[in-house]
Amino acid sequence: MYRTHTCGELRLKDVNKEVRLAGWVQTIRKFGSITFIDLRDRYGITQLLFNEKLTEELDKNPLGREFVVQVKGTVSERSNKNPNIPTGDIEINVSEYRVLNKSAVPPFTIQDDTDGGDDLRMKYRFLDLRRNPVKKNLELRYAVNRATRNYLYENGFVDIETPFLIKSTPEGARDFVVPSRMNPGEFYALPQSPQTFKQLLMVSGYDRYYQIVKCFRDEDLRADRQPEFTQIDCEMSFVEQEDILQMFEGLIKYIFKEVKNIDYTEPVERMSWEDAMWNYGNDKPDIRFDMKVKNLKSENKIFLETLKQTEFAVFNEAETIVAISVPGCSDYSRKQTDELVEWVKRPQIGMKGLAFIKVNNDGTLKSSFDKFFNESQLKDFASFCDSKPGDLILILAGKEERTRKAISDLRLYMADRLGLRKADEYKLLWVLDFPLFEYDEESNRWVARHHPFTSPKPEDIQVMINNNPLIENSEKYLEHPYSKIKANAYDMVLNGNEIGGGSIRIFQRDLQEKMFAALGMSKEEAQHKFGFLLGAFEYGAPPHGGIAFGFDRLCAILGGSESIRDFIAFPKNNSGRDVMIDAPSTIDEKQLDELQIKLDLK
Repeated sequence: MYRTHTCGELRLKDVNKEVRLAGWVQTIRKFGSITFIDLRDRYGITQLLFNEKLTEELDKNPLGREFVVQVKGTVSERSNKNPNIPTGDIEINVSEYRVLNKSAVPPFTIQDDTDGGDDLRMKYRFLDLRRNPVKKNLELRYAVNRATRNYLYENGFVDIETPFLIKSTPEGARDFVVPSRMNPGEFYALPQSPQTFKQLLMVSGYDRYYQIVKCFRDEDLRADRQPEFTQIDCEMSFVEQEDILQMFEGLIKYIFKEVKNIDYTEPVERMSWEDAMWNYGNDKPDIRFDMKVKNLKSENKIFLETLKQTEFAVFNEAETIVAISVPGCSDYSRKQTDELVEWVKRPQIGMKGLAFIKVNNDGTLKSSFDKFFNESQLKDFASFCDSKPGDLILILAGKEERTRKAISDLRLYMADRLGLRKADEYKLLWVLDFPLFEYDEESNRWVARHHPFTSPKPEDIQVMINNNPLIENSEKYLEHPYSKIKANAYDMVLNGNEIGGGSIRIFQRDLQEKMFAALGMSKEEAQHKFGFLLGAFEYGAPPHGGIAFGFDRLCAILGGSESIRDFIAFPKNNSGRDVMIDAPSTIDEKQLDELQIKLDLK
């Protein structure tokens, strides 16, 4: 056998055992007539001691970093113990060794603090995967996978695979398409999710389904996106919203315990979408810290009256004015407040400027707009913002959508500066009562906020059935009954990241047809795209609902990383390329001819 033990296994209790180890050469250290080599495998590192005779052999035929070797020897106690590794109390007195395979000089060092840049490590990903930080990330990923499967098995779920080659039904992101050689001119699509298949499984009577499944979306990438990603996909029959929330709170708490040994015993907070947007500026708020957003122009009557008496155009002409009160920052210098002004002016934030009020520890106030507001008015301002002595009130004014997003980003930025977003602190949140529809100005029609299979809240079903979705006057779309319909949907948020989302589904054909019509689909188009699902609803479809968790994102948060790429064995770069295997790539003319495809590259 190549090995009797792994490189992370041996301890003092194994002293005097004769063992065989195999692995990669991590480091080589020569001290006079003896040589020490650290041997590494997936399980750890063990120090090897080569005596004078073997060192002479090494001098003639040197080993190099990442050579694959096998050694035989005896376990002995180390004189210079290494408390930083589990095997640091022992070493192997090597009696014989064998080179199993040589290695070229690696393009970067295979160690925790490697000298390899991101692009280089992605090109040689098979080497990067040997490093401990990457290995630990993949081990954490497997632990989350294992815990998920155990919990769902214990709760009666069945793992059922669904197809990867499906029909293209573009809704939202672009599909990846696959040409069919046997059906010239026709294409499969790779699934953006198994949504319709899991609903069909509910019709089929499999009342608790799940998959840990690959999904595909042809969209622009960022830190938390990949063209292929994994989700924990779940569906249940004969359930209401509360059943789903309870079941999957349980799943995430179980994962916390199994993977991080965290007992998450507190109730998971619930918040309406509207409260999330007004109080935090986004629909996935980080509630590890407070610093809530105050909407001054819509909520503060005293402030509105004050505005009428001033000539401060920045506030008077703004569609909305929002503020946050940042604790402990009233002593910010002019340089520091100027830095914040420049930060909000960055193109990705898009604001023209930033106003502020310092609430000093002695109770006095100093603002960037003192000449427009007197002391009493500033105190009213600070009171409405729930400010305390030592706080710095930061104020943005402008168009509502952009300003709301900007204050949300500023809130997170200030929390990062103050160290309020601790990686080892976890706060779960359910966001509920989303609008069912959004209005698309360009096409003057409704679009689904989640997806077209989401049911309205029970009390809104008749509103949807009894009203025509047509928008006659685009300027008054907010007065249309459809703008008030709430979705029977829910998102789970962890530390300001949406980790899961789902809904109670539509399960009646007439209501599903009404939804398709509201989205601007003709009956013919709906039948062409989703006739299989509409037909299934005529054969006793049960009430059902589900949820899908972003598996990669959940792993990244539990691993303390900003990027899901760190938790995927072979990820793509920000251009959607696998630089290791050089994909995507061209295919030869013969393949194109078989597929009856001609390229027209312009």
